[in-house]
Amino acid sequence: MGYLHAGHLSLIRRARKLTGPRGKIAVSIYVNPAQFGLNEDFSKYPRDLARDLKLCRTEEVDVVFIPTDRAMYPRNGTGAFSTYVVEERLSRAMEGASRPTHFRGAATVVAKLFNIIQPSFAVFGAKDYQQAAIMKRMVRDLNFPVEIVVAPIRRESDGLAMSSRNKYLEGGLRTQARVLWGSIRKVQAILRSASKPVSAAALKSQVKAFVKRQPDARMDYVEFFHPHTLEPVDRVIHGTHMALAVFLGKTRLIDNSRL
Repeated sequence: MGYLHAGHLSLIRRARKLTGPRGKIAVSIYVNPAQFGLNEDFSKYPRDLARDLKLCRTEEVDVVFIPTDRAMYPRNGTGAFSTYVVEERLSRAMEGASRPTHFRGAATVVAKLFNIIQPSFAVFGAKDYQQAAIMKRMVRDLNFPVEIVVAPIRRESDGLAMSSRNKYLEGGLRTQARVLWGSIRKVQAILRSASKPVSAAALKSQVKAFVKRQPDARMDYVEFFHPHTLEPVDRVIHGTHMALAVFLGKTRLIDNSRL
């Protein structure tokens, strides 16, 4: 969705390695309104197209696709846009529960991008772990001839996952935002010292208490789940996946990791 940072650029570089010197790299930049719910930050979402294009030129991107809302969601004499792609299993929990229409918007726009660009593969970042899993499922279920590649999370020096929304973190919020990665590290330490599976409910309570120590932090959710099915687990072991969402002031951040 634009406002590119080093995490995005790592996706471009991963794509370049996969295509080789003769391949073509296309980057889509589009702040998709269908991914935002009521009272979310669509109008304020950070945008800097001139800077994005400069970074794409530096990375020797071949095509930058910058569609308009009218092009992606046409309205004409036959009526308003009314066709959506809905994944009904992986999208129910976590981000899907907190933002009910988010994945419908994401799956729809990505399906349209695939039809327009017709790529051989598409590179997604692991920070949006649930989204990447949904795209893999959509491609499988709807027979898209596209390979989904998931690249690792890029982090700041203090562990905060890179995100366009980090721009919102002013003053002490930036320091408090370390609580997301700190929560993951805390659970990793508990698992390392445990001789048997650990109760997910107990870990959730500890993480919530840990987040609550930050004066401007508010937990949205923390979940422990199977990395492939995204089904929640009652007992956490090595290899279980963890994801959480936390509000820092009005800014909502997400993070995840395999434990």
